[in-house]
Amino acid sequence: MPRAAAWCRSDGTLCLPEHWSFPQEVADRFLGVMTWQGKLTDRTASIFRGNQMKLKLVNIQKAKISTAAFVKAFCHHRLIELDATAVHADLPIPDIISGLCGNSWIQQNLRCLLLDSASIPRDSRLLSFGQLTGLRILSVFNVSFHSEDLADVSQLPKLESLDISNTLVTNISALLTCKDRLKSLTMHYLKCLTMSKSQILAVIRELKCLLHLDISDHRQLKSDLAFYLLQQKDILPNIVSLDISGGSYITDGAVELFIRQRPAMQFVGLLATDAGYSDFFTTKQGLRVAGGVSMSQISEALSRYKNRSCFMQEALYRLFTETFSMQVTMPALLKLVAIGMRNHPLDLPVQFTASACALNLTRQGLARGMPVRLLSEVTCLLFKALKNFPHCQQLQKNCLLSLTNSRILVDVPFDRYDAAKFVMRWLCKHENPKMQTMAVSVISILALQLSPEEATQLQEELFIAVKELLAIVKQKTTENLDDVTLLFTLKALWNLTDESPAACKHFIENQGLAIFIHVLETFSESAIQSKVLGLLNNVAEVRALSSELMAEGVVKHVSSLLQSKEMEVSYFAAGVIAHLTSDSQPWRSRGLQRSALLQDLYATVQNWPSSTCKMMALVTYRSFKAFFPLLGNFSQPEVQLWALWAMYHVCSKNPSKYCKMLVEEEGLQLLCDVRERSGADPQAQQIAASILDDFRMHFLNYRSPPLC
Repeated sequence: MPRAAAWCRSDGTLCLPEHWSFPQEVADRFLGVMTWQGKLTDRTASIFRGNQMKLKLVNIQKAKISTAAFVKAFCHHRLIELDATAVHADLPIPDIISGLCGNSWIQQNLRCLLLDSASIPRDSRLLSFGQLTGLRILSVFNVSFHSEDLADVSQLPKLESLDISNTLVTNISALLTCKDRLKSLTMHYLKCLTMSKSQILAVIRELKCLLHLDISDHRQLKSDLAFYLLQQKDILPNIVSLDISGGSYITDGAVELFIRQRPAMQFVGLLATDAGYSDFFTTKQGLRVAGGVSMSQISEALSRYKNRSCFMQEALYRLFTETFSMQVTMPALLKLVAIGMRNHPLDLPVQFTASACALNLTRQGLARGMPVRLLSEVTCLLFKALKNFPHCQQLQKNCLLSLTNSRILVDVPFDRYDAAKFVMRWLCKHENPKMQTMAVSVISILALQLSPEEATQLQEELFIAVKELLAIVKQKTTENLDDVTLLFTLKALWNLTDESPAACKHFIENQGLAIFIHVLETFSESAIQSKVLGLLNNVAEVRALSSELMAEGVVKHVSSLLQSKEMEVSYFAAGVIAHLTSDSQPWRSRGLQRSALLQDLYATVQNWPSSTCKMMALVTYRSFKAFFPLLGNFSQPEVQLWALWAMYHVCSKNPSKYCKMLVEEEGLQLLCDVRERSGADPQAQQIAASILDDFRMHFLNYRSPPLC
């Protein structure tokens, strides 16, 4: 039987080999990873059937599984915790409860059940929690949970912690049933309460066992419940944690007095209030404050409110103002920003503010001190934000500013193909000069990181990008404006056409040659000339297009730059001439001109330094294959000489990369042929010998001797 068949049941669901088994801790962790990565489905959940996986702590957050799959995979295990937060509507809360109650052991021993943002069908009414007699912790945040359900839950004999935030509860009097055992009560944003403040406080006053109380609210609702609570002296005698974030009319004095009367308090939530400024909150030992006054308060708020978008937005805004001139690398803060982005992908205010914070925390040199894995996560989240909100220009500006960071674009792993595809398409939709500059700079780096195969798959995007980039170059040249946008655009075009015949063809078809001749006629800066000539090298390497470069104007400008004092300019001009003159066929009627060009090329290369040049930082190659026809052209030693000098130079700069490339692309034999060929140009033989000898040890790392 093929191995794959042993992992599949007849119905297509997955199973484990019979002799496999996992201890409980490993099984729980394995399930958690599957859930985190979005891999938990009806098909994959089936590996948890039977007893090979022994589960206790089950996490199926946001999973898309059916009721049948849930019951078969998880309800026979001895579960003590289940986190079904935001599980798909295919698995509604009544079915979860019914499945759990089908196991008598779970009824008596399930301690923790988290159902936040899970669904309830419209025809369902009372939720039957009563059979889960072992339940200690229940959370139904953002669920259609009514006062009648609260009455049922309050009967649970062991209930200690309850979260009924943003539910449909209108009356909390049922909590009096469990007043002697309830230790934690969270009722953030109870928008449907019909009780008066005095009635609510009367219930809270009876909950004498409470250690944690959360009555935080949305700031815009202007709830004053917390204000009145703070005035009470005979309430919450054992409280350790009180969250009143978002409350109105709250002052430092009232909060300080309340805490002094309850010295055991360890936490207070004051975000989106007028409190938190007193020195008391920084000097009282053991007290943690979630607020917006200081970095410690903001960090606490981001950590506490990661699932509450209203407070996440507020905390991120405070973080943005605090980090605007940040000079210290703070990975922990960036991690909290990433959690906020991941938890609220479709919340524009959160994504907008988080993108600004990410920019502050990674700008300039700060990204160098951040873990690569964290930067990778943030970068992927930024691209997701760009896709989710294509019409929010400020958000896109923040994201693109972060992505222009060279540390992120060069060192951090993320899907560069999707990124390039998106930014190329995005480029043609935005004419804002600053955003245009940012997009072009990102494309200029991403283009070099795409494989030739990926570039081939981007035909439509390449055409759009090349056309748009040429339009930018034409505009800048017409305006005689040699700014940073022009430099980035020229670099982007250069990199997009590297090893990409399709991009080179698009360049020619969109009047690229005429535009670039105009550039050379308008600007004399070497930084511009070298980028123009670098792209013309790419076109010249494509034999089907090289004849396009033989236009009189192109040859004239390129040959005039052979003698440039700037090494890079001279080098790239020589490269264009070498590729154009290597084939005599197109020059039949212009033999004298070709001979003159070859003579100038030979003289130019001979005058270059024999050692590697420090000024040649721009020269990089993805492949040597375009050089091989030049190396084999013994009738034109001039073009051989340029190719050999170029290969020696890049091997000197980065021997590990280029020596490996030479071996893998089988270029060593061509070097040997030049060195051994009788009648070959002596200087060409000397450089070929230098490459083989000087980098011999590097070659041997990738190939067994002999080299030739």
